[in-house]
Amino acid sequence: MDLEFYKDLFAPFGDITIRKMFGGAGIYCDSVIFALIVDEEVRLKVDDETRAEFESAGMLPFTFEMKGKSATMSYYSVPDDIYDDEETLHHWTRLALGAAVRADGKKRNTAARKKTTKRKTTAKSRK
Repeated sequence: MDLEFYKDLFAPFGDITIRKMFGGAGIYCDSVIFALIVDEEVRLKVDDETRAEFESAGMLPFTFEMKGKSATMSYYSVPDDIYDDEETLHHWTRLALGAAVRADGKKRNTAARKKTTKRKTTAKSRK
């Protein structure tokens, strides 16, 4: 897996880092994961706002087997010309980055709410 190729490919979008995981790798832009490399293929992050556009273009979700069950992640395949056509690369990467930022924001808000709830519960138990 040529990680430098992917760093260069996505470099126009921000600070790109790649972390190996589970036999593949996660691609991060400014510390937010927006893509996976699985079996030498890039999969881009989708969410409810972007999924329909990926599906209407014929892209498929990343599905894998775990403990005898099939699981699907919110990462979809990319068109073949993403590596050759800058406009295509920018279009799909922007969609993936938007989905990733929204997902990251939801995670941070959930974590903040849990901290606040924990502080309130701890404060009540001290009374």
